[in-house]
Order: sequence, then structure tokens, then C-alpha cells
Amino acid sequence: MKNSISVIIPAYNEEKSIEKTIEEITEIMKKSNIYEGSEIIVVNDGSDDNTKHEAIKTGAIVLDNPHNIGYGYSLKKGIEQAKNETIVIIDADLSYPFTSVPEMLKIKDKGYDLVVGARTGKYYKGSISKNILRKILKRFVEYVSGKKIKDINSGLRVFDKTTIIKFFPRLCDTFSFTTSQTLAYMMSNLFVCYIEIPYNKREGETKVKLFKDSLRSMRYILESGIYYNPLKIYTLLSIVCIVLSIVGFFFSHFANIRAGYILGIGGILVSIIVFALGLLAVLLKQIMDK
Repeated sequence: MKNSISVIIPAYNEEKSIEKTIEEITEIMKKSNIYEGSEIIVVNDGSDDNTKHEAIKTGAIVLDNPHNIGYGYSLKKGIEQAKNETIVIIDADLSYPFTSVPEMLKIKDKGYDLVVGARTGKYYKGSISKNILRKILKRFVEYVSGKKIKDINSGLRVFDKTTIIKFFPRLCDTFSFTTSQTLAYMMSNLFVCYIEIPYNKREGETKVKLFKDSLRSMRYILESGIYYNPLKIYTLLSIVCIVLSIVGFFFSHFANIRAGYILGIGGILVSIIVFALGLLAVLLKQIMDK
């Protein structure tokens, strides 16, 4: 196992937990013989509390964004500044157990490009609405990637710096960074491994805006799908058009409304056009990849 790692911690208004987070990481690194040559980088994302001051007190490297830009942007900034090849990302709210990192590093050394901590426990499930949205996003990501995914946006990950930097232009600057990384790696046929980890109760208030961030994640999933496997996305859209057409036909038949037949025929024509656009997108990607 490589002994030197760079731990990147994006932090926004985490004054209550940042010091303890760094202390726990430092303690575990010393016990696991990965402290020497390693570094902890905190990216203060425009916090308006004492997060920056509390992080500086610990002796960690602190990078500062003048104002709040985003989770993904902060991670990219920290990764770019990292001196070590092996990168570990973790949140600053004590929700992820750094105790799992030594095992994740051993798994990575077996040849995996990305090792992800798949969250478990009651604090991960959250509210009913959150759980439903998470499952919808998970199913959609699995459809796009064609692979089973245990946790699409876990914030505890281990990977190489040189590998992820190649994907930076296509990785989200906000909350969806981890989702876009998952898709980028899987659809580029890189090796991804998941290990189950306990997800703890976070310190402080969550920064995630459930509905807004879910829509944003859906957008980046669509963008990634169109970039890596466009025909799959266009096929899905084409099927949706056909289903709506069938609904229109049935509605017109039973309600005796002629306009439904016209809309149904139009939907079928649109589905054909959408599928044809998908074929063109595949051809364009093949040309761009050469």
C-alpha cells in the first residue's frame, strides 16, 4: 500500500466539525502508517463562519475561495494542489468514517481506479422524499451506464490524481461532482469498487437542497449519457414519445376525441426523428473520438 496520500476536504460553514474531522483523520493516518508524506487540504468554499480559522489551527493546508462556488469546484481546486498521486476525498461534517480509508487504499492497490464507500444505516436513508429521489437517480444512472451502482454520490472516495484530472472538463462544479465522476469512470471502462461503510449523523445543517440539487444531478446525468452513450439517451426519449402516442390513441378512442389521434401520430413521427438524431450523435462521437 502506498504510504502517502492527499486528503481533500471541501468545507462550507463547517466550523463546528472541521477541527474534529481533521484530528480524526490525522489520528487514523498515524495508526495506519500513512501519515508520513501525506497531507490534508481543506478548501474553504467561501464560508461566512469560522471554518477557515478552525482549519488553520490544526496545521492543515487551507485553500480559500473568496465566495461560495461549489462542492465540485472546491474538490477540483484541492486535487490540483495535491502533491501526492493518491487522492482521498471526504466531507467535513463527520458523516463519513475515515477508519474505512486504510481498507479502501488496499483495495485500490489491487488495480481499481476508483474505490467508493457505499453508505449504509438509518442516517443514509433519510426522509421518504429523499429516499425516493435517490432511487430514481440511481436507476437512471444505472440505465445510462449499464452497470449496477451501490451509491452514485458518496463523498468518500479514493482515486488517482492523474486519472481524474483528465475528466475535469466533464465533471460538475457543484453537488453532482461525485455523480458525474461515477458515470465518467464507468462509461470509460475504468475499474470501480464499492465497499459498505456506516454513514453517521452529520454535524450541523445539510447544505443539500433536495429538489434543486436532484434536478441538477439529473441534468448532468443526461449530459454524461449524451456524451458517452448518446444512443441510449435518445432511445429512451424515443420510447417516451411512443408511450405518449399510445396513451393519446387510447384516450381518443374511448373519449371520441379526434385531436388525440393527430397528437398520437405526431408523437410517433417525433420518436422516429429523435431516434435518427441519436444515430447521428453516435456518428458524431465516433468522429470526435478519432
